[in-house]
Formats: sequence, C-alpha cells, structure tokens
Amino acid sequence: MKRGVKQAQSFASLISEPLREALKKRGIEALFPIQAKTFEDVLSGCDLVGRARTGQGKTLAFVLPILESLVNGPTKASRKTGYGRPPSVLVLLPTRELATQVYDDFKVYGGAMGLNSCCVYGGASYQPQEFALKRGVDVVVGTPGRIKDHIEKGNIDLSLLKFRVLDEADEMLRMGFVEDVELILGKVKDVSKVQTLLFSATLPSWVKQISAKFLKPDKKTIDLVGNEKMKASTNVRHIVLPCSTSAIPQVIPDIIRCYGSGGRTIIFTEKRESANELSGLLPGARALHGEIQQSQREVTLSGFRSGKFLTLVATNVAARGLDINDVQLIIQCEPPNDVEAYIHRSGRTGRAGNSGVAVMLYDPRRSNISKIQRESGVKFEHITAPKAEDIAKAAGVEAAQTITQVSDSVIPAFKSAAEDLLNTSGLSAVELLAKAIAKATGYTEIKSRSLLTSMENHVTLLLESGKPIFSPSFAFSVLRRILPEDKVESVTGMSLTTDGNGAVFDVKKEDVDTFLAAQENAAGVNIEVVKILPSLQEREQQRGRFGGRGRGGFGDRSGGNRFSGGRGGRGGGFSDRRNSSGGFKGRNNGNKW
Repeated sequence: MKRGVKQAQSFASLISEPLREALKKRGIEALFPIQAKTFEDVLSGCDLVGRARTGQGKTLAFVLPILESLVNGPTKASRKTGYGRPPSVLVLLPTRELATQVYDDFKVYGGAMGLNSCCVYGGASYQPQEFALKRGVDVVVGTPGRIKDHIEKGNIDLSLLKFRVLDEADEMLRMGFVEDVELILGKVKDVSKVQTLLFSATLPSWVKQISAKFLKPDKKTIDLVGNEKMKASTNVRHIVLPCSTSAIPQVIPDIIRCYGSGGRTIIFTEKRESANELSGLLPGARALHGEIQQSQREVTLSGFRSGKFLTLVATNVAARGLDINDVQLIIQCEPPNDVEAYIHRSGRTGRAGNSGVAVMLYDPRRSNISKIQRESGVKFEHITAPKAEDIAKAAGVEAAQTITQVSDSVIPAFKSAAEDLLNTSGLSAVELLAKAIAKATGYTEIKSRSLLTSMENHVTLLLESGKPIFSPSFAFSVLRRILPEDKVESVTGMSLTTDGNGAVFDVKKEDVDTFLAAQENAAGVNIEVVKILPSLQEREQQRGRFGGRGRGGFGDRSGGNRFSGGRGGRGGGFSDRRNSSGGFKGRNNGNKW
C-alpha cells in the first residue's frame, strides 16, 4: 500500500468502512497499482495471474478483495458460518515466515470484518492447528507440506472452498513443492466453484503449466513487470565491492557504518554456518535460517521489526516476501547463484516508495557479476571498501550526536582534566578532539586496505610485462624471474585486466618496496601501485592456487569455516573496536573466518 498518495480509483469506493478503518490504523490510505487493478477482477469472480516486482504490495492485492468478496461481495451468500465450518479461503506459501506474514494480514483485516483465520506450517505442533481447524475457520494460510498433511488427516475440508491462492509460486517451484502443490490443487473437485489466484515475481515454465492446468481458460493477467529489462527495485542503489573471503568480517562493519544510515540491515550468506558465525561476531546481530527452531525464528523477526536489534544475518529463507519496514541496507556476502535470487534479496530494501542500498561483495574473478547486471538490468556502482576518511566521517557524525546529548552539568567536573590534557599533550585542541571522537566510536588505529581484496595492511599492485598476459600462471612466472620465491608465494588475489595486458594482485604493505624495486631486474616489466582498480576479467573459481580452495585465492578455507583467515577482534580498517556498535567484538578464542 502506498501511504498518503491517492490513485485514480477511489479508495473509499472499493473498501468497506470496517476494513478501511483497519487499514488507516496501519497508516494505509491509498492503493498500490497492482492492488487497485486486482480488486474488480477478483470481485467479478475471475481467476487471476498477478506478476509484480518485489515490494509493490502484492500481498494485500489478494487479501483485500478476498475479504470484501466474503463479507460484502458475490461469495457472501454461499459462505458457511458457525462452529466447524470448512474454510472458504486456502493460501499456499513456500516458507513459514511468509505464511505467518500473510496470516497476520488476514488476522488483522479479516478480524475487523468478523472473519477467523489460522496458520499451519511445519515445525510447529499439530494439536493447536487441528483444534483451530475443527473449530471452524474462514481462512487457512500455510505451507504446502503441512497443508497436505492436514488434508490427508481429514482436518481440512475443501468441499466449500471459494478461493485458493498460490503466492510466490516460482519460489515453491525452486524449493521442491511441485508435487505437494499439484496434489493440493487437485483435491478441489468442482473447479467452477473456486476462484484461483496465482502470484509470482517470475513466470517459469512450471508456473505457466500450473496456470494452464488449474486456472480457468478466461483467467485475467495483471503484469506490472512486462518486458521491462529492469526487474530489480528502481529505488535501490546497487553497489558491488571486491572483497576476499577473509576480509569479510573486517569490511562489513564499515559498510554498515557508511551506508546503513542508522537503520536496519539484512546480511545474506549462502550457508547456515556462515550466518551463525557472522551474527556471533556482529554486536547485537541475530541469525535467521532453516535450522533455527520456529519459535525462535518468530522471536527474532519480531525483534528485528520492532527495532530491538538492527542487524539480521540470514540465508535465503528470509529473502522472499518478508515485509519489514525501513530496511536501509542489504549486504550479500557473495553473489547468489542466479539472477532472481539477487533481485529478491536486494528487494528487501527500497520497499513501498522508500530508498535503500544493496551492497554485494564479490571475487572479481567470478563470472556471474556481469550476468547479474545484464539479466537484471541493474547498473552496478563499482566501489572499493570504505576508506579511512569515509569511515571517520560517518563515525564523526555518530560521535557528534552522542557528545551533544551529554548534559552541560558534566563540564565543571571534567574541565580541569581537559585543560591539563590540552596543556601537557603537545597537541592542539582540534587534534585532541579528533582522538577523542575516534576513541568514542571505537577506533584507535587506522589500517589501510587493498583495492582488490579489501584486506587490511595489503596494497594492490599492477603488473605489465610488455606483452599480453593470458593467464595467472604467466603472471606468476614473470614475478618468479625477478623476485624470491617466498615473496611470490605471498601474493594473493591474482586477477587479469580486461584488456589482457596486465594483472593485479595484493601484497603485504611491508613488501611493496621490494616488488617495486624488482622491476629493475627485467626489461619491459612494469610494477606500480594501483590507485583506481581497473576493469578485470571474470573467471569461474577453480580448485588449486587461483581458485576457491587454493593458497592465495579469495576463498582460503583453512579450518573449514566459511569465512577463514580473519581476526575476530578487528572491525573494518580500524582496530580495537571493543565498544563500537559498528565493528566486531574482539574474540581471542582462536576462531577464524
């Protein structure tokens, strides 16, 4: 729903007074385009296929007209009431989180109209669900597996069903619910008496087959995406940042500080273990993934929505459809395997007309960055890890806000100590204040980062040999001719430039002079410090020296952890952040990232 902006069609003419009042209590006074377009089609009894970008108000596009139809519209006369009544509405969703979210809308808005709803999903006890179903409900919302179980147990009677809804149909395909969904849809004997609504961000072949098989031939289609290339949210700033695996725990706090604007942040990882590790290192963060008990997942989501904590570290379980207000920043620790996953993850910010930032960390040699940009239509903004001055500026704003909130009553007590410090330190008042601000925000030392891998105390160098460099092995052979083997072995992140004439790599800061001097040992060889990262070739990661598991690659996985080689006590380009809300807690327990 769009707040405070009237659409061409009157809000009041579509929605009855009790429902309108319930919407206003949530600050909703106008319809999104897809919501306005679905109303008349649903009330007229048409089957419907709806396609919209994430964040365009898809859920209420079916919740509102269904409720109006049941209470004031064409299905009112035939809807059963009373104890033990079978459901009039069945809604299928791929995950528990999505099911509880949609159930909440039916509970709030349906409750305002005297309708009763229940939510059923795996991981929760059967008994309360069975009790609610046998008592009688108007709306059942749930996941395919648990819905199927209740149908087979005789707890759900579909004989008087008026509406069946498939939401996030493409995601149900991806999660392997094809057989369950088709079984459930096939349980309805007389499809002429049931209205079917299908919503999906994309329309893969299975979704089209379901539409052809289970929806009426005269179904309507509402497509707010169409053939537009830009499928990701237009309100989001899309950023990509090169970062080695080991540097991730150091870089993320500074990304949050520079781009989070003090709002909520969702960080996506590919594996549950990664989510657990990262949430343990970020102060106040919580993890969300499939192996966490459902009750705890609900507590976590409730806390994130209410602002009890501002950083959520999640796997793909949270990527689809979760409607959480004011998510300012999305961070993806690595590119997802497919373009749609990127669109859905980045779509957790920039919702309902708000703006947001989506940052994706990547290995420059991986090939799917260009693919994601090409197929999603986004124009990635290429940046390097936040620089010291950027972090200091953001931290200074935080410190200024904190300092100005301190009562003037403390000045007399500390004024003498401040004067003594100013007189004995040998520093100016501005220099002392700069140090105080740094300490107040948890910074005691600035550490430089490389442009290529974002690793602390590393520098990115460019190698040119006077001839094309076709492979990393050739670049290493050039280095071996002019440098000792131990220095060559210390090189990390070897990548080739797009023009094929050079290679970039990282070395330790203390080794820079050695590498620069070595170019004098071979004619035609040029080595220089990179000021701006050039365009790089993208390569599939491979095993071995230059791949995900070899020495010197981005994915050094010593110890078996997803993020290895990092230091838990560091946050970003600065050290000693024990009191910093933007950095990681120091952990001297030997764990590695």
